[in-house]
Amino acid sequence: MIFVDVIGFVAALCTTLSFAPQLIKVLKTGDTSSLSLLMYVVFTFGVSLWLVYGLLREDIPLIIANGVTLLLAGIILSKKIRNDYFLSKKTLKE
Repeated sequence: MIFVDVIGFVAALCTTLSFAPQLIKVLKTGDTSSLSLLMYVVFTFGVSLWLVYGLLREDIPLIIANGVTLLLAGIILSKKIRNDYFLSKKTLKE
């Protein structure tokens, strides 16, 4: 492994792990009220594009980082959508 790849893996690890605290908080509390839906939609779309870019370039650090980040951000986004649209409609009906 060359030095450039090590930098890529360390950068990927840092940026990907930065989502762990947010995910843990959302999973523990279920609260997503302070999160921006638009931000998570745009971010998740951008990470998806980075993943495709990494796949097309066959860049392992990009593929791993963006694959894991997409999973974490996707979980948070799905909880946000569920809370904003499905739970709020259920509350309104009651």
